[in-house]
Amino acid sequence: MSTTRERAAAQKRFQLTKSGFDTVDNRFASSKWLVSALDKIFPDHWSFMVGEIAMDSLIILIATGIYLALFYIPSSTDVVYAPTSGHVYLPLVGQHMSEAYQSVINLSFNVRFGLIMRQAHHWAALIFLAAVFFHMCRIFFTGAFRKPREINWIIGLALWQIVSLEGFTGYSLPDDLLSGTGIRVIYSIVQSIPLVGTWLAYALWGGRFPGSTFIPRLFVIHEFLFPLIIVGLLTAHLMILWHQKHTDFPGRGKTENNIVGSRVWPQYAMKAGGLMMLTASVTFLMAGFIQINPVWLYGPYTTYTVSAGSQPDWYLGWLDGSVRLWPHWEFRSFGHEIPNPFFPGLLIPSILFGVMFAWPWIDKWVYKDYRHHNLLDRPRDKPFRTGVVVAAILFFSDLTLACGTDLLANNLHIGFERLIEILQWGVFVGPIGGFIIAYWTCLHLQRTDAHPIQRPVGGIIYRTAAGGYHTVGDVHGGDHANGHGDHANGHGDHANGRGGDQVDGHRDEAGAVAERGGRPDAPESGSAPAPVGGD
Repeated sequence: MSTTRERAAAQKRFQLTKSGFDTVDNRFASSKWLVSALDKIFPDHWSFMVGEIAMDSLIILIATGIYLALFYIPSSTDVVYAPTSGHVYLPLVGQHMSEAYQSVINLSFNVRFGLIMRQAHHWAALIFLAAVFFHMCRIFFTGAFRKPREINWIIGLALWQIVSLEGFTGYSLPDDLLSGTGIRVIYSIVQSIPLVGTWLAYALWGGRFPGSTFIPRLFVIHEFLFPLIIVGLLTAHLMILWHQKHTDFPGRGKTENNIVGSRVWPQYAMKAGGLMMLTASVTFLMAGFIQINPVWLYGPYTTYTVSAGSQPDWYLGWLDGSVRLWPHWEFRSFGHEIPNPFFPGLLIPSILFGVMFAWPWIDKWVYKDYRHHNLLDRPRDKPFRTGVVVAAILFFSDLTLACGTDLLANNLHIGFERLIEILQWGVFVGPIGGFIIAYWTCLHLQRTDAHPIQRPVGGIIYRTAAGGYHTVGDVHGGDHANGHGDHANGHGDHANGRGGDQVDGHRDEAGAVAERGGRPDAPESGSAPAPVGGD
């Protein structure tokens, strides 16, 4: 039991804290904004949480990146690896290498938590890009890019590109043989730009390849330029999302003008916090048990050495595969040559991303739909759009496979030239076949209205005034099929947080809870009949 003195001390601390908060609130009127922010409602569908995984991975990237920057030396100065203390990697002793590569070796073997941080940083980058890619596929499949969210689609697509470049600059900084090979490919692509390529490559690398200033410049780009752009784009993306609010899937009780789901506090905050802990745990478990980018095995980069099996990370594999599959075509006119790498390395990606940036307006033209949309489409509702995105995924998948032609040819015992031919045909056959199959599958699903999950998984749990926890089924006597209809049919789709309407003359408790943001004691106005949006 607490004493009178302890209670008095606790009361004094409370008054001091309250006085501090009151002082801030009197000057900034923060409580009004905070109450409004905490009452904001988010949809409950699981796919919306993938964006949270991207955010969590970005936080891990920033934290681990700061740690690594304390020990990394961005210098191309030639040194000889001959450490006199600490752990020494014997196969490299006596070899010439850049100071950057030596600092990464020392960071991996002699800095406390250095290797864990390096691998966590790399894994977090891969998870971040995978989450962004999945997030964009979900937006494309469901039509979340439609009016009024065209600008956010452009921002998200630009963010994906910048994050991919940030990943490339990150794994190029160690200056090992693998990353150096990738830089050499990019140098050739830049050099292939008609008219200005040679001068541009010379300016970026500070002279002939590999140059002596490129590593320091790459460090500045990776540590400052791209992170600032990423944070700026992400801030703009979230501000627009907050203003337009979230979209949601159609369901019972959902319209274009209301929001059904969970409030930011406490339901959504608890989910987001738990997911962040899970993401961090998985990332660091992978960092501790799954080796990635062992630069000491590759050795330092030398301009006259290229190792077999050199592939970039998966998010840039399609670009390397495009260069490998492009025919041996070059053009010369008016005294100028357009080198081979220009077409697969710059022209084709520019066309593809141009189409992706313009897709919200292409979609409007295809479907003659210029209305505001806050409810999402099911993929089956728009067969053409679904077929296009399936074709695009197969196209990029084929190019990604092509970045490993040497490994595939060796392990599958297929002639290298024959494998190239197969993948070249796959660039055309795969997307066309995928489009046709996806299109007719969507038409079939429209006719049958089939769904792989006929009965929703989970439900809604609420707390009574007496302090007990109950599910919706407990209120209605357990089996809804006997009294008020099946969970799936009588009360809407609980798996997506969708509430019901009137059932047998009384209001469905699940719908009431869902439309009040998951709080049984909240007022009915919690469903906020404001225009909703987001992605």
